[in-house]
Parts: sequence; C-alpha cells; structure tokens
Amino acid sequence: MDILGIDIGGSGIKGAPVNIETGELTAERFRVPTPKPAKPESVAEAVKTLVDHFNWKGPIGCGFPTVVNNGMSVTKSNIHKSWVGTQVDALFSEKTGLPVTVINDADAAGLAEMTYGAGKGKKGLVITVTIGTGLGTGVFYDGKLIPNFELGRVFYKNGEIIEYYAADSARIKNDLSYKAWGKRFNKFLKHTKRILSPDLFILGGGASKKMDLFENELTVDVPIVVAEKRNNAGIIGAAMAAYHWPKK
Repeated sequence: MDILGIDIGGSGIKGAPVNIETGELTAERFRVPTPKPAKPESVAEAVKTLVDHFNWKGPIGCGFPTVVNNGMSVTKSNIHKSWVGTQVDALFSEKTGLPVTVINDADAAGLAEMTYGAGKGKKGLVITVTIGTGLGTGVFYDGKLIPNFELGRVFYKNGEIIEYYAADSARIKNDLSYKAWGKRFNKFLKHTKRILSPDLFILGGGASKKMDLFENELTVDVPIVVAEKRNNAGIIGAAMAAYHWPKK
C-alpha cells in the first residue's frame, strides 16, 4: 500500500509516495520552495502543487514543524505566528480534496527511523534528534511514540532556548567550527540526559552527515548512532502516520 508523505520544512516542502510495508519511496521525491512568508493559505497552495505533481488521489500524511494536537497547530515554534490555532489537517484536506493526517515533523522522522532505520527493534527510551534549523526530537519508549516532545525548545541559560544555542543554524550564524559547535551540541545532549536518562540517541538531519567532524566532542554517557533514513525520514514517517492514525 502506498501513501503520499509530505515533509514541510523552513526552506522546502518535499514529498513522495511511500510503500508502507517496506518504507521505500515508490517515486522520485519532489520539492517546492516554502513560501515566504509561510502563512497558512500560501503553504496550503504549495502542498496542493505537490499533490498535483503526483496526480495523487489517496490518503496523505504530513509532517509539520510545530506541536500538533489532533491536527491543530498549537505553537508557532519556527513558523509564522498565524499558524497558532489553525486546524492544519482540515486546511490541507479542503485545499486538496483528500484526507490528510498531520503529525509533528520530528515525530514523523523518528517514526521512520524507529520502524525502518537505526532504531528498529530498540527497546527502552530512545530519542531521535534532527539537527538542522532547530533541534527536532522524537521520543520513543519500547518503540512507541510519545508525541510532541519539543526538547530543542527548553530553556537553557539566561532564558535562552537551547536550539538557538546548539542547532546547526547556530553553528552557521556564529561561524563556528564543527569542533566548537560540537561542544555546544554535547551540552544539549547532556542536558537531555539529565532530564530524561535515555538509553540511546539517534542523530539525523543535515549535520549528522558531518558526524566525523564533531563526534570527538560528544562525551555524553549515552550510546549514539547516526540515523539511516536521513532526508527521507520525514516523508516516510508522515506516510506512516496517515496509515496508523488516519483522519476520519
């Protein structure tokens, strides 16, 4: 069975049909730029463009970059404030004429990794971290998702949100070497361990491709592995959400 998975990001909206049994994309991934500003109506139009590209007629799963409660965006995180209180699934369903299930984007990426990737079969408390503009986190206990853990949004020091200090965007903004930035990211991992005592970290997102440049700075006393699904994780996990928790 194929389901269209869509991953909405800060710079691009990408998607592809996904074989739910294997976790493989069944067509080449397609991407459109995220509108600026990324307000509800313009993003919905971009989603429709992607759906039309595949001439898609079935269910859709969508990973969305905010806390999602029953299809509604309840925080703005790194997106436009006009999304707060928006029923995202209803908006996208109205625009496409198709059933749409919406899930937090980091939860979607984690689902893919725990089902088909580095987290498959892993027990205990596992935290997936998507390192990019922010620090997206998925939290799983014995393979089951505990949704909407926004660990990148916790306060660190002097009222600063930790992802502003330790995400890959902070490395770029402050022109840090991977070694210097790795020390910052290690503080995030240590802070997370102090709060939750995980059994495993799975690192994904763009920066995970450069793991060899900062892995020596990661001294947190928790096993760490690199994600396997990389840039397709959000698409795969979004499709999984539509399969397991379809919108009625």
